[in-house]
Amino acid sequence: MEVPKFGEKVKNQTYETRNGAYVIVARNKNQEILLVQAPNGAFFLPGGEIEQGETKEETIHREVLEELGFEIKLGSYLGEAIDYFYSRHRKTYYYHPAHFYTSISWLKKGTPIEDFNQLIWFKISEAKGKLKRGSHRWAITEWQKIIK
Repeated sequence: MEVPKFGEKVKNQTYETRNGAYVIVARNKNQEILLVQAPNGAFFLPGGEIEQGETKEETIHREVLEELGFEIKLGSYLGEAIDYFYSRHRKTYYYHPAHFYTSISWLKKGTPIEDFNQLIWFKISEAKGKLKRGSHRWAITEWQKIIK
């Protein structure tokens, strides 16, 4: 199966690779999912950039502790999707392979280290409309296929 791609790859531009790992965190019998709203107003699934030497799973555990203050138990791997985008803030074009997982359970362990984000629970249909990246919407659709 070909990896889904989102965004427009602009010709004659240099792209910086930014690998990421993200997780779907749900509650209320999978009726709501948690999104992270960055200071610029954009919404994302919890997760982020894979740091050098980290596995995808280690990235998710680190990021959800930083962003949410949660410890989670990872579930299924949903797959990989790619976004091409331009960051106005960083003035950089990005090639962003992203890996997506489900969570089996989560537990709030404390206050998020990254206190500049907003954490908001949304019904699934509303969450999909809020997400900035096509790959994140794709991941929710894939997740919906296995929770039915």
